[in-house]
Amino acid sequence: MTTKRLYYDDAFAQEFTAQVLSCEPASAAEATIPAGTVTAETPAGPQAGALWRVKLDRTAFYPTSGGQPHDTGRLGDARVVDVVDEDDEIIHFVDKPIATGSVHGIIDWERRFDHMQQHTGQHVLSAIFHSKFALPTISFHLGSDVCTIDVRGREPTQEILDAAMAAANDVVYADRAVNVKYGSAEQLAAAGVRKTVERSGTLRAIEIETLELQPCGGTHVQRTGQIGTIFVRGVSRIRQDWRVEFACGRRAERLARKDFATLRAVAQRLNCSPQEAVSAAERVVAERDAHYKSSKASIQRIAEIDARAAVQEIQIGADGLRVVAKLFGDGSPEYVQAFAREVAQAENTVALVVHTESGQIFFSQHPWAKKDMNGLLNESLKQFAGKGGGSRDSARGRLADLQRASEFLTFATRALRPS
Repeated sequence: MTTKRLYYDDAFAQEFTAQVLSCEPASAAEATIPAGTVTAETPAGPQAGALWRVKLDRTAFYPTSGGQPHDTGRLGDARVVDVVDEDDEIIHFVDKPIATGSVHGIIDWERRFDHMQQHTGQHVLSAIFHSKFALPTISFHLGSDVCTIDVRGREPTQEILDAAMAAANDVVYADRAVNVKYGSAEQLAAAGVRKTVERSGTLRAIEIETLELQPCGGTHVQRTGQIGTIFVRGVSRIRQDWRVEFACGRRAERLARKDFATLRAVAQRLNCSPQEAVSAAERVVAERDAHYKSSKASIQRIAEIDARAAVQEIQIGADGLRVVAKLFGDGSPEYVQAFAREVAQAENTVALVVHTESGQIFFSQHPWAKKDMNGLLNESLKQFAGKGGGSRDSARGRLADLQRASEFLTFATRALRPS
């Protein structure tokens, strides 16, 4: 039996009465209450965590569809925690069984109205991107904090985003009517629908006065003024498309306050006003880069000096090799790596070094040493937990157990010179 969808014609209906046609335990795959919905009201005992599938003859609950999440609320004493669309029937998942007969439903209005604001705002924003900038919307997602639309075409620059947001808010301020229209695919196409649908029968579409006509089964506000502010937050590349992040109404207010609080906190750390934060951050980044280059050069010079001293302290063995095996308990991993690399500049010399604070391993050799650093590292790590790899002349890895660094280095040194 097809469920009558009350939200199609009256998305503002917060309560309704319906007949319970069936109430059955959910299957094992469906039987867990979704994360974040368990409260003190959730039943305890043998039925704890179980869900029931409820079918009604009519409902005001919207099922997850078209990028818009489902409604929540109550059916009698039971909490509605999920709503799905199955072959023209709406299935309500509730946390306790409901007797057949009449039941009173109550929609979580704060959640519903928020979704209506976001979804209608998406229609406005998508219409603007399409008509003014030739950027059609490919998909829409209504998240818990922000919403996104994926648009296809040229990159939406900051100028385009600003212009689209301004035009969208002009539609909000104009307080245009948002109407529900019905008709066949042919009738809607003749009326100028923005996106054609390959479906037969009677279709539902949302019309925003003088802006667009779009097939949609979602819930929407009655006038664009009820959307509240439309706030376009940014854009990022998603494969061949562009993902535009936005929020409407109270969400836009919350995000704007949050973003400004973040900006103010950054400005305080930079000892400047929020208006000066960008230029102050640029100066800090420039100073950091300069310090990094200077520090890197200093590390390299120190590593060269220390490597020469270490090489001079080690005598060449009977096999013609000079092996510098060393544990470093201090210094940075960057210094240790540079040290190993500089040691290996000496003829027939091999560097086997481990940074004990991080567990990082660096094996390097002069090409004339004719050993295999990658093979040596892999052989050694078979005996000690860790991972790594590299080439014949240079390999690096990391030990899982820092306490075994000395033991590891001894093993690797012996494996290098088994005789």
